[in-house]
Amino acid sequence: MTQSGTRKRRTALAILVVAAIAGIAVLPRATAFQGPESAELVYTRFASPEAFSYSELVRLSRGLEAEPELEERLSVLRTVPFVNNEAFYRQAEPARPEVAGVAGLRVVMWNIERGTHLDRIIQAISDPRSLLDAGLPDADRHRLAEELEILQTADVFVLNEADWGLARSGYVNVAAELAEALGMNWAYGVEFVEVDPVVTGRDDSSGGAGETLPESGDVDPGRLRALHGTAVLSRYPIVDARLVPFDTTGYDWNHAERNGMSPLEGGRRLAASVAFQARIAPREIRRGGRTALLVDLDVADLPEGRLTIAATHLEGRAKPEIRRAQMEELLAQIRDIRHPVILAGDMNTSVRDESPISLRQQVLGRLGSTVFWTGVGIKYLTGVGLLYDLASNAANYLKNHDDPTARHIPFVAPNPEKELFEMLEDFRFDDGYAFDFRGDRERTINGTSGTLANSNQRDNVGFAVTFQFDRPIGPIGKFKLDWIFVKSYLDRPRDSTATYRFAPHFSRTLSMVNLGLEEPLSDHHPISIDLPFDEPRLQVKAD
Repeated sequence: MTQSGTRKRRTALAILVVAAIAGIAVLPRATAFQGPESAELVYTRFASPEAFSYSELVRLSRGLEAEPELEERLSVLRTVPFVNNEAFYRQAEPARPEVAGVAGLRVVMWNIERGTHLDRIIQAISDPRSLLDAGLPDADRHRLAEELEILQTADVFVLNEADWGLARSGYVNVAAELAEALGMNWAYGVEFVEVDPVVTGRDDSSGGAGETLPESGDVDPGRLRALHGTAVLSRYPIVDARLVPFDTTGYDWNHAERNGMSPLEGGRRLAASVAFQARIAPREIRRGGRTALLVDLDVADLPEGRLTIAATHLEGRAKPEIRRAQMEELLAQIRDIRHPVILAGDMNTSVRDESPISLRQQVLGRLGSTVFWTGVGIKYLTGVGLLYDLASNAANYLKNHDDPTARHIPFVAPNPEKELFEMLEDFRFDDGYAFDFRGDRERTINGTSGTLANSNQRDNVGFAVTFQFDRPIGPIGKFKLDWIFVKSYLDRPRDSTATYRFAPHFSRTLSMVNLGLEEPLSDHHPISIDLPFDEPRLQVKAD
């Protein structure tokens, strides 16, 4: 045997030993296609950390101090992703749709709302004609057909809020079921283990054996896994996957939800449910927190043969500065990557402080705020009072609600989300490349231009919103929360003279898959981008 063969056997043995120590089940791996980085690549067929049994979930739900052994296993579950390359072994091939005259890669990012409508989502992908309502106007039917085709021809999906083994989504592994329907490999990272008594069917708050709740008849102990997280689905093989929980928590879903909330916060959730018909849980006791799922794909069409998908879901119940801190952690994780990167997910860019509030915090915050009292003095000393307050707040809301990248004007028209986008635009990878912030009319689907128009669909004003309540009130209840950012071969984020190879093109917000159907598939619209593998053959008109 050659020295090279010996090294490979030792490497494979080391991987199996490490996997065994971490509690990962690794099945046989096989030789894959030739790539530029190595003469031979192998892919893990299936790898899985150990999930909790029903009795362990009940024990984990007891409260503030679970058993050390369960805490250790919870840590493993939140740092070791599930990986499945079965589609590769079934000879899955990428779609490689045409982008501006050359072959490319299509990415869809979708907060799938737990997968509660998974059957209809699979129907939309496998049998789209069945969803084309003849009663829709021709223009809407054509647009819906286009959007369903985009879902069918995507090579990569990034999914947020994907359930695994929960009653509300039929106890299925949502990521695996969708991957099976699409013929894709998949990686799954756990954000939360759901341990609310409504999920487990038992109230263990006393730390004892627990009382059976009336709803327990709806809980199937044999199927309950109680996992909720982020997934990456890919027609390309998965080379590696890492799961990195954020140190910045933002909100403690265990202690805060378990110990109850202020009447003010409870009233806010109730008001949102009534006014917008929003599906807001009155309480969600969960163990875990937000994470980044980093998945390396073998993409032979790229010069380096590699593409990294950085999938995340930033904290919603938090101030914008918490989301910035989480993003800063994620950027530190990917800074040294020297091949293309796609960063995607629900960034919760609501341009508001969404942290659960208490009356005491509100009063003390206002009493100690120079900005607040200065504003009060200006308004009432000049006699405009309430009219000024209403007009200024409304104008600023309209400026920010569908454009979290809008200008931040302190005191007058603040936008607390702006710094997140400035940080992303200023960020440089170690190889000198940057995220693409360009917006060219010729590279969008609707002739818009401006910041991020190539990678996130803009409207005439702001961006196409990606989330809305069931019953929005005008623009209120609609937000641009979901984003895709691309690192390709660009060293200046807005340089229109630089290459457009693997740069974002023709971003879409696929709103008709929700608004054009009798019942929405999710409370978030999917978004997509196309990335050409070579320099696109696009006829660009001179200004």
